[in-house]
Amino acid sequence: MKPAPTLSTAFLHPAGQSLPEPLLALRKQRGTALVDMPLPTRKTENWKYSSKYLKLTDEMATSLPAERKTGSSLAVPGYKVALLNGVMMPEACEYPDLDGISIKSFSDLTDDEATELADRLDGTLDNKAVQMARLNSARFEDGLLIRLKPDAVLDQPLFIVHEVTADASGSAFPRIFVDAGRHSQITLVEEYISSGSAQVMVNTVSEFTLADGANVTSVRLNMEGENVQHIGSTGVLQQRSSRFESHTVGFGGPLRRHDLQVRLEGEGAECKLNGVVVTQGKQHYDNHTTIEHVAAHCNSEETYRNIAADQSHAVFNGRIHIHQDAQKSNADMNNKNLLLSNGAEIDTKPELEIYADDVKCAHGATIGQLDEISLFYLVSRGIGRRQANILLTMAFINELVEQIPVEAVRETVQGRLNHFFEQTFQEA
Repeated sequence: MKPAPTLSTAFLHPAGQSLPEPLLALRKQRGTALVDMPLPTRKTENWKYSSKYLKLTDEMATSLPAERKTGSSLAVPGYKVALLNGVMMPEACEYPDLDGISIKSFSDLTDDEATELADRLDGTLDNKAVQMARLNSARFEDGLLIRLKPDAVLDQPLFIVHEVTADASGSAFPRIFVDAGRHSQITLVEEYISSGSAQVMVNTVSEFTLADGANVTSVRLNMEGENVQHIGSTGVLQQRSSRFESHTVGFGGPLRRHDLQVRLEGEGAECKLNGVVVTQGKQHYDNHTTIEHVAAHCNSEETYRNIAADQSHAVFNGRIHIHQDAQKSNADMNNKNLLLSNGAEIDTKPELEIYADDVKCAHGATIGQLDEISLFYLVSRGIGRRQANILLTMAFINELVEQIPVEAVRETVQGRLNHFFEQTFQEA
C-alpha cells in the first residue's frame, strides 16, 4: 500500500526571526509537532473534495519577501492596516492612536504581551478539524494583534489588506488575533489580493475572542489571482450575550478553502454567518463551517449560496452541534446552489448533531439551475437572453450581498460579480 504523503520538512524551517522570544518558542514547538504530518487525502473526510487540488512543492516553502507597499482594490472609507506576504507594513497603514483600542504587529509586542498571546493562539480552533491551520502556527513570520478594552467602540471599519506578491514561487502565512473586551464593538474587513503570476500558497488564520456583550462584524473577501492557492481558517469564541456576524465572499481559484469555526460558550450568545461563492473555468472553492452551541439560550443563523459555471467545483459542508447543556438553542442553516453548466459540480452537506431536547433547529440544501420560465418572461419583455441570465443569477445572491454592512465593500463585490457573470454568459 502506498504511504500517505507527508508535509515536506522544507515547510518547517521559517526564516523570519523578528518575533519576540515567546512567539518564536511557540512557533518552534508547533513546527516540531508537525514532523511527518500526513497531508489530507481523499480518505480525509473534510478534505475528500479538496485534497486533489492541494499542491505543496518545496519551492513554495520559501517565504515570500515583504519589500514594497500594498495596494487595495477597495476605496477604504475607514482605517487601514496593510500586510504584505504576511508581514505588517507600517508605512502603508492609516489609523489613529485610538483610546481603548490597540493595533500592534506581533513583532512589536513586549515579551509579556507575547507570552500572553502565545498562551491564547490556536485556542479558538479545533486543530484536528483544520489541519492546515497548524502549518500557519509553525510558519507565521508576523501577525496582527487587535485589542479592544471594555466598552471600546471603533467608529469606522478597520480594513486589513492582505497582499501576496507572486513574482516567484513561495508561501505566506498571515495571522490575526482579535480580542474584543466586554461590550466593545468593531467591524473588520479582510481583503485578500495578489500580484504576479508565479504559483504561491497562502495559509491564513484569523481568531476572534468575544467577551460578554461584545459585538464583532467580520467581512472576508477572497479576491486573489488564478495562481494563488488559499487555505484559510477562522476561529471564534463567544461569551455571554456577545454577537458575531460574518460575511464571506469568495471567488474561485486553483484551490480556495475556508474553515470557519464558531463556539457559543456563554448564554445568550448569537452568531450570523453569510457566505457567497462563485467559480468558473476549472476553479475550486470549499467552505467548511462549524457552529458549536455549548451554552443555553444561544441563537445561530447561517446562509451560504454557491454558483458554479463551466467545469468548476464548489463545496459546502456546514455542521451545527448542539451540546447537552445547550437547552433553548435556536439554530437555522440554509444552503442554496446554482449550476450554470452541465460540467459544473456542487457538493453540499448540511449536518445537525443534537444532544439537547428543548431546541429549535432546521437545515436545508437545494441544487438547481436557472428557471427557464423566468428567463422566458424576461426575454419576452425585450431583455436579451444574456442580460436575463445575468439578472437572474445576480438576484440569486444579491440578498446576501446587500447585507454586507460596508457600502464600499458591497460596491466592490457587486462590480466583481458583474464582471464574473459577463464572462460566464458571454456566449449566451
